[in-house]
Parts: sequence; C-alpha cells; structure tokens
Amino acid sequence: MDSVLVLGGAGYIGCILTPRLLAEGYSVTVIDRLMYEHNGLLQCCSHDEFRFIRGDITDKELISREVSRHDIIVPLAAIVGAPACAADPVRSRLVNHTAMMDLIELFHASQMVLFPTTNSGYGVGEEGQYCTEDSPLRPVSSYGRDKVEVENALLDQGSAITFRLATVFGVSPRMRMDLLVNDFVYRAYKDRALVLFEEHFRRNYIHVRDVADTFLFGITNYEQMRGEPYNVGLTAANLTKRQLAEQIQTYLPDLFIHAAEIGKDPDRRDYMVSNQKLEKLGWRAKYGLEFGIRELLKAYSMLQPNQYVNH
Repeated sequence: MDSVLVLGGAGYIGCILTPRLLAEGYSVTVIDRLMYEHNGLLQCCSHDEFRFIRGDITDKELISREVSRHDIIVPLAAIVGAPACAADPVRSRLVNHTAMMDLIELFHASQMVLFPTTNSGYGVGEEGQYCTEDSPLRPVSSYGRDKVEVENALLDQGSAITFRLATVFGVSPRMRMDLLVNDFVYRAYKDRALVLFEEHFRRNYIHVRDVADTFLFGITNYEQMRGEPYNVGLTAANLTKRQLAEQIQTYLPDLFIHAAEIGKDPDRRDYMVSNQKLEKLGWRAKYGLEFGIRELLKAYSMLQPNQYVNH
C-alpha cells in the first residue's frame, strides 16, 4: 500500500482530497496546524489508514522525519490569497517560499511529488491569446511570485508534477468564501446585488472536487507526467467577471449587477488559459460552473459565513 503525506491536508482542498485518497486505498498522513480551528477531517477518523499530526510545515525536524516515511508527497500547505498574505507578509514568505524550498531538499528521486501552484502566475495575458504551459510567467502578487519560484525549483529538479490551478470554487468541509466564485455567489444570495470592478477581467475556474481528482490522476499517470507543469481548469469557463455574474443571475433572476466605473480590483489577473496539455492525457473535469453555483446556493442556506474567510 502506497503512503501519502499531505502537508496542509486539513485545508480547503485537503478536506476533499484526503477522503478521496483513503477511498482509493492509500495510507494517508496529514500534517496541518489547524490555523482556522476547524474539524473538516473528522470523517476520516474511522479509517485505520488515516493519521493526523497537528504540526507546521516550518517545523524542520517533523517535516524531515515524515517526508522520509512516505512514497507520495502532496504539499498543499500555504498562506493563500492576497489579503491573507498582506496581513502577515513575513509568515507568508516563510510558509509559501522558505519552508517549501527547504522541503524540496528532502525529496528522494524514488518519491512522487505533486505540487499545486496557481495559474495566477500568468498575471496579465496577451489579448485574445490563451496561456499555455509555455507562456511567460508574470505574477502580480507576492503569493504568485512565491509559487512560481517554488515551481521552477521543483521542475529544475526534474521529478515532480506541478498543477497550475485555475481559480477554485465549490463546497468543502473547510469552506472558503473569499474565492471569487464562492464570494460572488454568496453576495448574490445574501444581497441580491453584485458590484463589479473591472468587469472585463477574465479568469479560468475549476471545482475543488476536480482538483482532488487531478491529484489522483497525477499519481496514476506519474511516470508519463513527471517533470512537467499542467494547467488545471474548465475549458468552458474562461469567463469575464461580468459573464460569471450573469451565470449566477440565471439561478437568481432578481440579482442586480452593477459595473463600477470608479475603483480597481486589488487582484489584477486577467487571462485566458488552455488546459489542452492535461486533457490530451485523458483528464476531464466532471463538475461545471453551473453545478458549483447550485451547490453553493444550497450550502449558503446553512452556513455561518464569517468563519470561512482567509484573512
């Protein structure tokens, strides 16, 4: 039985990925500091092959010991999002860059490493052109710059797979409501109004369950994929913020959408992304944007929102 170490495995993606790995027969160890004090992995405690360690990716002794014990490493641990990084830039740099660079030194050639980065590394794309894995990386945030530098180091090593994730959406036991789709749906649900800054800015999107399945796809096809980056997103969802709002409006017909002429989006990303490289290997996303909007609307009828924002 292969053993998987998921660093930051109690987060938004990890709370979906960890039970999927267990269901597929892997032995899974999660290390997470539980900085948001949530319990999204309680469902996993009934599995004999699940092990949880409350710890920090910056704990070199702990990380060194546990990395050496596992066949597959999935480093999800990160301070994610511009507001969270701005709130504590020193800690963000330590977690997102320094600890990850130290981690790379621990990997053995026999281990599988699957690293999630972000397609925000493309920054602002060329008008009318799709960003491929060969496009220049021009990140516009400290988070994006850290992720790009770590990805380059992993690819230079030659054995890891890196996944350049589109903007993730959907429901997870460790919910995040600050992600763009999740945020728009909540504001539409609660206020029946959306105010759009720079409504023409375009992004790609991917459901959190498809992200989890992508890691499993990478494990299964590791020898074919190793040493390469892959965009991970919905080909049908290279949408402007206006188009996203209008899709939400189909489920909330009384939604008022207003384009603000004054003001700027603090996140300056604007690009279209091609996911053909991964699709040519047989990967397909299963969960569309419409599924996610319906799912989120049901979830927001139950959630208390304030605890689900990264800050």
